[in-house]
Amino acid sequence: MDLKPPVLVLRVTGTNRDHDAARACALAGGAPEIVHVNALAEDPGRLADYRMLVLPGGFSYGDDLGAGKVWALLLQTLLSASLGDFVAAGRPIIGICNGFQALVKAGFLPGFGQAPRPGAAPRQAATLTHNDSGHFECRWVELAPDPASPCVFTRGLSEPITCPVAHGEGKLVASPAVLSEIEQGHLAPLRYAPTAGHPAGYPGNPNGSARHIAALTNPAGTILGLMPHPEDHITPEQHPGYHRGARGGSGLALFERGVAYAAQL
Repeated sequence: MDLKPPVLVLRVTGTNRDHDAARACALAGGAPEIVHVNALAEDPGRLADYRMLVLPGGFSYGDDLGAGKVWALLLQTLLSASLGDFVAAGRPIIGICNGFQALVKAGFLPGFGQAPRPGAAPRQAATLTHNDSGHFECRWVELAPDPASPCVFTRGLSEPITCPVAHGEGKLVASPAVLSEIEQGHLAPLRYAPTAGHPAGYPGNPNGSARHIAALTNPAGTILGLMPHPEDHITPEQHPGYHRGARGGSGLALFERGVAYAAQL
């Protein structure tokens, strides 16, 4: 077992949080490497050298065609086989903000349903669209974990995660049938939670996501996607209330669990 499992942080045109995500993985005990999608597309088999995959935030390809859509198309075409093998092997994947949007639009989250062809991701079952407010939302939020979720990134997590959001298209939308399946499988490992002085709705839920869902996992629990940025709160000093004595809620907990799981593979 590697003491520091290798972690691939996938960079594409327009991602801007790759170094933040890599730092979080390093603090969690991983050995991150930032790799551009073009380099990986030239040698897709290279993905098998890594134990964990991170799709960081940003504005991939200018969010043309919708946030994360072009990135999703690359996952479905250039990297389809290697990524399918990675998922089938049970290796953990985390997609943050734009990375989450790409995973959802590529069909990897919530990850149930009929695949269009053998070895491919299931068909897209949900989407992330424009915030109810009609504008970009940038604020700190609190995320409540679901202890019954199969997600390896939140397993054993008991306290809320506190971290910021920064997006214009973060509203989760799905059919009643899909939402019901998400609920039954506990595939929403994190939800926007009420904060002091605010009810469960806006601004605690900054985008109007159905049922206050902030994150999704697949039935196997090996893929996590979330709109908030846990990599923005990995040291106590990053908390906006640090100088007033606020502590806890670090997003590092998600990376620690993901890296620990990867190290066992």
